Amino acid sequence: MGETTVTTLDGRPGPAASSDAEESRATQSAGGFLRRLRMPRRPRLWFEILLIAVSYWTYSLIRNAVPEQRAKALRNADWIWSLEHHLGIAVEQSVNHTVNAVTWLIIGMNYYYATLHFVMTLGVLVWLFRRHPGRYAATRLVLFATTAVALVGYYFFPLAPPRLMSGGHFIDTVAVHQTWGSMASGNLKNMSNQYAAMPSMHIGWSLWCGLTIFALASAPWARILGLLYPVATLTVIVATANHFWLDAVGGMLCLAFGFLVARLWYGTLPYALPRLVATRRPGIPIKA
Repeated sequence: MGETTVTTLDGRPGPAASSDAEESRATQSAGGFLRRLRMPRRPRLWFEILLIAVSYWTYSLIRNAVPEQRAKALRNADWIWSLEHHLGIAVEQSVNHTVNAVTWLIIGMNYYYATLHFVMTLGVLVWLFRRHPGRYAATRLVLFATTAVALVGYYFFPLAPPRLMSGGHFIDTVAVHQTWGSMASGNLKNMSNQYAAMPSMHIGWSLWCGLTIFALASAPWARILGLLYPVATLTVIVATANHFWLDAVGGMLCLAFGFLVARLWYGTLPYALPRLVATRRPGIPIKA
């Protein structure tokens, strides 16, 4: 039997009211803990380096552990290619052959594909860490959630890139021009899953970089370059025959999922959070 409410002669609540107050305090405490957990904190350098290193290692391990289902990946590539023909957007082969005819341009794109993907993403993370610490964790969460959901696509929809299609007549530009660095071709191809092309994380990551720079940079030229970066990346992944157009769409959908996760956790978009985080000393104003 539960306790009944008792009111004393001096008007103070009895045992039942006291129990309700304790329950209310517990609820408020739980809510306060959740709010504190969601509150942006100043990132710690050693922790961020460790977290990014472990996360990328885990992502690479899982991505490469997905079975390389060659026959299914090639069938899926044929289906994607047929769908793009039906949609009237199957121009990847023309782009690939046209750009490959300009040696200096395609070699530059090969190195762009192999290096800028990592350099730009890490550069934006460092910039956020130094200049926007209050927005760092939420924006990083977008990137991590985007990358994590991409693994689902690699597992359930193995896809051969255009350069590996049977009879696709695409040019593997890394193999032809013998440039270094691509984990998808040449001497390093055995270290990477060749059939994890959908979705394209080159697009997911570059669009994350571009939107972050556009939203937070103060210089107009930097904001314009931020928007041009994913456009250039899209051109590169198609010209080098590493992805179809629709792989890029998959990367965009993964990024949308990443923003949704951050929005649900923080209650707002990462870019709307305060630029700085509160310090331990009271009385210090926090700039937006």
